[in-house]
Amino acid sequence: MMLKSLRPLLPYLKRYRWGYVAGTVCVFLTNGIWILFPLVLGKAADDLNSGVTRHKLLLYAGILLAIATTKGIFQFLTRWIVIGVSRDIEFDLRNDLFARLESLSYSYYQRHRTGDIMARATNDLNAVRMLLGPAIMYSANTLVYTAGALAFMISISPWLTLYTFLPLPAVSVVIQTFGRRIHERFERIQAMFSDISARAQENFSGARLIRAYVQEEAEIRAFETENQEYIRRSLKLVRLMGMLWPTLELMLGCAVVFVLWLGGREVIHGLSHVTLVTNLGTSHPAITTTLSLSGSMSVGQFVSFSTYMMQLTWPIIALGWVINIFQRGTASLIRINEIMREEPEIKDAPGAQDREIEGEIEFRGLNFSYEGKQILHDLNLRVPAGSSLAIVGPTGSGKTTLVSLIPRIYDAESGTVLIDDRPIRDYSLASLRKSIGFVPQETFLFSDRIRENIALGVDSATDQEIHNAADAANIATDIEGFPEGYDTMVGERGITLSGGQKQRTAIARALIRNPKILILDDALSSVDTHTEDKILNHLRDVMRGRTTIFISHRVSTVRNADRIAVLHSGRIVELGTHDELLALNGYYSDLYNKQLLEEELAEV
Repeated sequence: MMLKSLRPLLPYLKRYRWGYVAGTVCVFLTNGIWILFPLVLGKAADDLNSGVTRHKLLLYAGILLAIATTKGIFQFLTRWIVIGVSRDIEFDLRNDLFARLESLSYSYYQRHRTGDIMARATNDLNAVRMLLGPAIMYSANTLVYTAGALAFMISISPWLTLYTFLPLPAVSVVIQTFGRRIHERFERIQAMFSDISARAQENFSGARLIRAYVQEEAEIRAFETENQEYIRRSLKLVRLMGMLWPTLELMLGCAVVFVLWLGGREVIHGLSHVTLVTNLGTSHPAITTTLSLSGSMSVGQFVSFSTYMMQLTWPIIALGWVINIFQRGTASLIRINEIMREEPEIKDAPGAQDREIEGEIEFRGLNFSYEGKQILHDLNLRVPAGSSLAIVGPTGSGKTTLVSLIPRIYDAESGTVLIDDRPIRDYSLASLRKSIGFVPQETFLFSDRIRENIALGVDSATDQEIHNAADAANIATDIEGFPEGYDTMVGERGITLSGGQKQRTAIARALIRNPKILILDDALSSVDTHTEDKILNHLRDVMRGRTTIFISHRVSTVRNADRIAVLHSGRIVELGTHDELLALNGYYSDLYNKQLLEEELAEV
């Protein structure tokens, strides 16, 4: 049952099997030494009962000290090896989990909350580590010591040993019942923890919005409600655990009392026989022989037996703690394994290769649906290498979806999107995306220096290249005006920069890659028209020799493109140059006239 629960971890356990082998050897040595302690103690009790001398005291004290010291050394090695291996597996598992998350498609993050993913990568991963370290170590110690102690207890008194272990079936039932309930409750706790993490993450990311709408108190109340539910579920688990340990202690305590009563009677019986033999002297050898064959127990044997009983108490009680760790760990492992089993929806097709890209793009009979909704309809469009295409259209017409198909953020049907007259799936994802500079609608900057944000993915970028990219995006002057220049730290998601500064930094990040294809998805929406003109003037030089696709709602942004496509309800309804589209008196002409009127009214 345990191996089945740990099946997702078998590759890691196999990788570190020699560590666990060394830990197992140390477990046997630890318990093999410690199991001698009660025997020496019993021998000392019998020996000292016949007469106490300084030599005997020093001898037995030295032996017991040597046993305790040796046991302590091997116990330290056990903890160092087994806990160390659990940390190594945690390290590998965390890296593999992160790598898996990095490989998953964009749609996965649309379906799952960031807070839930973070909870699995932190809290759940820690629970799995506890399962692989302390749980395994304490379980091994309990099994090995119990087996050894049982053998010695049987050699001392088989019947008394039987009485001692009579409560074990009941203990097993208790552990099974409590274990199942612990597992169920911990799963609910972890789910609640994910909800709390998700709410906290959303509040921190949306701090500006919450303050703008004066929702601080409402969010605090909502968080407090979820936190109270988390505490309520946690307390139910605590109450369950609070019942488990005392129940085990009660059962074991009853067994100890029973053993003390029966064992004490045998010792007293043995002492009375010894007294009788002493009084009779050596004149009645037959009686002496009969008494020596009786079932009585010596004081030393009773001391040894009782010590074994006491030393077994903690391992069996610890078994309850181990069951708790195991149930928590397996519940968390299920949650982590859900991510590890996820396969990226978009990956390299069989036969995909790293290829050089010139930049010609073609959509051929393209139809695309997302979550059952048709977004693009029988779309045909060719963008020659080195040319520029602007796409305009109303909100929801499919503009962003269309350009997202080029770097395979979404995947179209095979043969409907081509680059350099070759199906896009013939290119490996790495070579395809390295050849594309993509500035999405929602600008994202990392909590790092501006320098690192611009040079993202270009490890060899020089200071001059970073400056040139910033200059081309018209952000260099702003950056140099900051006290720390390019070393200025950007807050989370670029919160310390204005919307226009974030967009221009993102454009610089795309340009420094020197891409063959440049895609700007409404990337100038947050800058004023004056700044927009400056950026476009810089970009005209940058655009030479590379294929550029603009998406914009501003005619001023797209008017100088080689061709302009008007997208409406997933179909291209107009296509041509600025002047050609004005002559059609269609959607583009209406858009141009409206914006022209807005500019005239703004000047009044």
